[in-house]
Amino acid sequence: MTWEAWVTLAVVAGIVLALLTNRVAADLAFFAGLVTLVTIGALFGGHTLPSPAQAVIGFGNEGLITVAVLYVVVCGMVQTGAIALITRPLLGRPRSIPGAQARLMLPVAAFSAVLNNTPVVAMFLPVVGDVCKKMRLSPSKLFIPLSYAAILGGVCTLIGTSTNLVVYGLLKEATKNAPTGPAQMGIFDITWVGLPVAAIGIGFVMLASRWLLPACQPPLGIGDDPRQYSVEMNVLPGSALVGQSIEQAGLRHLPGLYLAEINRGEQVLMAVAPTERLQAGDHLVFVGIVESVVDLQKIRGLSPATSQVFKLDAPRVNRCLIEAVVSDSCPLVGKSVREGRFRNTYNAAVIAVARSGQRIARKVGDIVLRPGDTLLLEAHPSFVETHRNRRDFYLVSAVEGSTPPRHGRAWLALGILLAMVTAAGFEWLSMLNAAMLAAGLMMVTGCCSLVEARRSIDWEVLIVIGAALGIGAAANSTGVAPFFAEGLLHLAGNNPWLALTVVYLVTLTLTEAMSNNAAAALMFPFAMATAASLGVSYMPFVIAIMVAASCGFATPIGYQTNLMVYGPGGYRFGDYLRIGVPLDGLVAIVAIALTPVMFPFHP
Repeated sequence: MTWEAWVTLAVVAGIVLALLTNRVAADLAFFAGLVTLVTIGALFGGHTLPSPAQAVIGFGNEGLITVAVLYVVVCGMVQTGAIALITRPLLGRPRSIPGAQARLMLPVAAFSAVLNNTPVVAMFLPVVGDVCKKMRLSPSKLFIPLSYAAILGGVCTLIGTSTNLVVYGLLKEATKNAPTGPAQMGIFDITWVGLPVAAIGIGFVMLASRWLLPACQPPLGIGDDPRQYSVEMNVLPGSALVGQSIEQAGLRHLPGLYLAEINRGEQVLMAVAPTERLQAGDHLVFVGIVESVVDLQKIRGLSPATSQVFKLDAPRVNRCLIEAVVSDSCPLVGKSVREGRFRNTYNAAVIAVARSGQRIARKVGDIVLRPGDTLLLEAHPSFVETHRNRRDFYLVSAVEGSTPPRHGRAWLALGILLAMVTAAGFEWLSMLNAAMLAAGLMMVTGCCSLVEARRSIDWEVLIVIGAALGIGAAANSTGVAPFFAEGLLHLAGNNPWLALTVVYLVTLTLTEAMSNNAAAALMFPFAMATAASLGVSYMPFVIAIMVAASCGFATPIGYQTNLMVYGPGGYRFGDYLRIGVPLDGLVAIVAIALTPVMFPFHP
């Protein structure tokens, strides 16, 4: 190998080592590696090392851009509450761990097949947490299955995981000068391998998790927060809640929150029975912690009872919940919320007041403010910056994820998603074209705002993908990829089946050690070189990389969804090894056996 190849190999090894030791973030490690290659090439005349223009080509990869656009599509689903519209009825109220896993894994896998699986897990995290708290189920029995179901569902279609899109983008780039034109893949081509893998993988998790998953609790309990708010909500006339019992409406066994009373005209109902049916205009009084109040605000058919909310300048979908601690220099100390004209003074509505962890048994407007009171406000997000450094409040902070959903556009968002999947599935439009149109429609129709769309994009993931593509290209141009391809061929004895097995296992090993997209980008040129040397079709090797790079179950760093559930599930590193290693092996056997059958070496 040339000195440029050794430099590239050293950079790749450095990136893997940095990720294994968890010293730096993945995006920083890959970007630093790419910059190192470009700089060495510029200083020492490395002709095969990437130039600045070649290094950034990966950031224009079609798969990477599709991933970015799909984040906006998912943002529209989240901001309208469209996901909750479907997930809550599906999850229901499971009474056992197997029942909860079945209700969870099947819909998550289905969603992950048509949406990028990372944001799907992000959407399900609070839903699963609620189910665990309500039904007193061990979260460690559900959060790893949540991640694994999203991973397995993602390999069922071309758009289910960013890895598939990245590899497809690389494939089109590598074959752009082919006599027949760039290679094309339909949205469901990988389904022939992905669906059996998903079915067997989900079945294994449901059967083996009883013994292989721990029964542990998350590090923090719902009762650890001393801020107990009293929140008043109204049942909107004409909503789906009218006529439902407390149990049917999902207002019983709320995590960290309980229904204290119902005010119905002149009647006050205390110790409300679960069979009590809601009526239009019912005034509900809840007591609980702020995280649960956020969930309460997102239930269709409920709205804050205070009239002050409806007199604020900003539309409700542009507001959020804010916590503010009253200081002793606040001019409203000693006055009630109503007397102090809080809304006029601060353009914010007081939703609830917490004082020393005790419920204040008064209407919000009648509460006399004291220094140290924690106010739960509904206001425009600019309230935080405006009042953060003023003397009226000791502390001001926004409550994350508290913007009320645009429930009226939920079905519109679902329609846009269905249109995108249909257009791409029947190949009326390319995946990128369909995703771009869907993202644009989400913003134009008000399913999500431009600001929300920008915030929804996970730039860390995109930087890792773009930089890894540049490093993968360097591995090919410097001769590292052909060198290792020859080594793989020698190891496999020029047998396509053995070569495919080696490519799969090496990709899987890299995935578990670094990350899925990086492993795919680094292994792609090796796999293409191996197929060319053997004189066989490259498609079995492309499919093998897609599956192997996506299906990393044995470590929390192997796939980003594994890392997302690490904390909420209260897991340790060994918990992933215990269930992930046998699942890795099972999926590998199924994928390696099926791939050459569905995508022959000699078509």
